Amino acid sequence: MTLPLMQKATAVWLVDNTTLTFTQIAEFCGLHELEVNGIADGEVAQGIKGFDPIVNRQLTPEEIRRCERDPKAKLRLMRNPAAEGETKRKGPRYTPLSKRQERPAAIAWLVKFHPELSDGAISKLVGTTKPTIESIRDRTHWNIANIVPVDPVALGMCKQVELDAAVAKAVAKAAAQPGAIMTDDERMRLVSTEQSLHMEPEPRPHPAMSGLESFGLVDDDRPASEDVRAEADRLFNLDPRDQDDDEE
Repeated sequence: MTLPLMQKATAVWLVDNTTLTFTQIAEFCGLHELEVNGIADGEVAQGIKGFDPIVNRQLTPEEIRRCERDPKAKLRLMRNPAAEGETKRKGPRYTPLSKRQERPAAIAWLVKFHPELSDGAISKLVGTTKPTIESIRDRTHWNIANIVPVDPVALGMCKQVELDAAVAKAVAKAAAQPGAIMTDDERMRLVSTEQSLHMEPEPRPHPAMSGLESFGLVDDDRPASEDVRAEADRLFNLDPRDQDDDEE
């Protein structure tokens, strides 16, 4: 399916100037329905100027009126040679000027919560350069003290589906490496969002049992009473000389 040019800006214009449903706009612009809902609420695409699809020969007024009368109808894009091959474009995505100042926050979030992602994967997700990623990863960025990690999906810089796909690809690549050993923390961070939402919570020990993990059983020939006495002496730091004085 060929998408219109400047999908999010087109969605902004359709939300502001038509009575089309969120589903119709989302399908036409290649967005999620929640993203269109966020545009209507002013939470997504702030600062993006609407892109008129009629003036730019992507839709006709008759096509818009037809879909406004029938909420189940789908918008049909006019043939636009400039849009051909847009979905097959490779390399970093274009980031609007209003979002470029938020890009370091998105990079910091990806570096912190998804360290398995390569610089190339992060570059494709948020549209940045590898030197910028390396400076944030090494904490040598000129504004590192003021950068607060923010989810790039919440910033509207990428879709949740794209992020999950990149994480899944990184998981498969890490698992394919021979002899790769990961800690439990790293293994949990490699789980995609969809998988983590369906995982059952891990059982946690009762607070009263904390601190007892280091206790073990001693298997030797000493009587149990001697083990108890030695453990008590060690616990209370009893001095054998003081004990002899008390017995006298």
